[in-house]
Amino acid sequence: MIQQKTITIIGSGFSSLAAASYLAQSGHKVTVYEKNDSIGGRARQLKIDGFTFDMGPSWYWMPDVFERFFADFGKKTTDYYELIKLSPAYRVYFGVDEFIAIADNLPEIVATFESIEKGSGAVLEKFMLEAQSNYDIAIKDLVYRPGVSPLELITVETAKKVGQFFSNISRDVRNKFKNEKLIQILEFPVLFLGAKPSDTPSFYSFMNFADFGLGTWHPKTGMFDVVRGMESLAVELGVKFVTNAAIEKIIVENKTAKGIVVNGTEIYSDVVLSGADYHHTETLLEEQHRAYSEKYWDSRVFAPSSLLFYVGFNKKIQNISHHALFFDTDFYQHAKDIYDEPRWPDEPLFYANFPSLTDASAAPEGMESAFFLVPLAPGIEDTEALRNEYFDKIMDRFESLTQQEVRSSIIVKQSFCKNDFVSEYNSYKGNAYGMANTLLQTAFLRPKLKSNKVGNLYFSGQLTVPGPGVPPALISGKLVSELIDKQFSKA
Repeated sequence: MIQQKTITIIGSGFSSLAAASYLAQSGHKVTVYEKNDSIGGRARQLKIDGFTFDMGPSWYWMPDVFERFFADFGKKTTDYYELIKLSPAYRVYFGVDEFIAIADNLPEIVATFESIEKGSGAVLEKFMLEAQSNYDIAIKDLVYRPGVSPLELITVETAKKVGQFFSNISRDVRNKFKNEKLIQILEFPVLFLGAKPSDTPSFYSFMNFADFGLGTWHPKTGMFDVVRGMESLAVELGVKFVTNAAIEKIIVENKTAKGIVVNGTEIYSDVVLSGADYHHTETLLEEQHRAYSEKYWDSRVFAPSSLLFYVGFNKKIQNISHHALFFDTDFYQHAKDIYDEPRWPDEPLFYANFPSLTDASAAPEGMESAFFLVPLAPGIEDTEALRNEYFDKIMDRFESLTQQEVRSSIIVKQSFCKNDFVSEYNSYKGNAYGMANTLLQTAFLRPKLKSNKVGNLYFSGQLTVPGPGVPPALISGKLVSELIDKQFSKA
């Protein structure tokens, strides 16, 4: 039996929403405090002049993780939102009128590969069997472990694949495929893990199964549907939400978290759980209570920041798909500009998302809603002049590659970049995706879910276990709630 406690949760992103429901289900009294005026953290929604934009995550991958989350409460995703499987899943543009469309099923993808590189279809099928095996081990088992001990990674299954932890995705893919376009398509999914393919262990090929094997989905009216669904579940379980609640301090007495200071008011509780940026959360503590130094954070490999543009067009845009990747420039040079020698890239790769192709409510009738994203090094200079310069760069290429003029049709445009990640989300160095999942930043080597300096202080989210991405955030919330319940279980 679990002792009922009052629990304060800082931040309302996916990990916090998940943890709130799990903890409320266990009988705790849970209140979530969010500094902004809307819940959802980076997954907030932006509405301007009839256009609707998901401000953050836009790819719905690993649907099984979402199903598993809701099943823990006797629910299904369909109780809260509707999913649409995208067909094609996405397009990858390599030149003018030159793109590869990724189908919504593996047999068609295999056929596409075979048509581009003879013999690659059979190689892809074999590669995907390995990727599915890794997925079953990682996503159905390993990521649901709390990162407390290295022994968590040692299983009969991982022992068979130990070599994959010491090779990398880039090397593995290049040993199997020769066509540069196919290689880049296979390397693309691990970018969600926040590291270069050459720095990501081969075992993470499970992301390729998430892509080709499970497909790309879209909640009917955007990713914010998931936020609303999780909020509804939490409220059903008794969770309370407080917005416009800036956390100024975590109260510590006798090396134990006792509550928080919100907008100048002290609020006491038995447990403090932060789903906000881990580094920022520790700055709410006096220095002697912080588990990680500034030197530690500065030495970590962080996932990219992003330059985002939310754009509304007063006409329909041609020659596009819901998700589109523009890989017509040097993939590896851009990666170098993010990770090796941080700078603004001369010729950036970029991503475009057109939700109004799938969801008519995302834009007024006859119009188009879009957002464009350029990955950038965290901690980089961010000015209005640079934002405008890079908008022009990607619009020049977008118009050329899709063979149409669109700039004169823009009626809504709003940018979001490193400075906004810092001001809106207290994000360390303005990173967009958290800490990269490199070999030395995996599982027990990531910042801990439980503070080792302050009692009753816990963490969740993309800087801790299991890592960056929306599905891992849901899992992080589950893991931390289990640690809290374990602490307060009665014998």
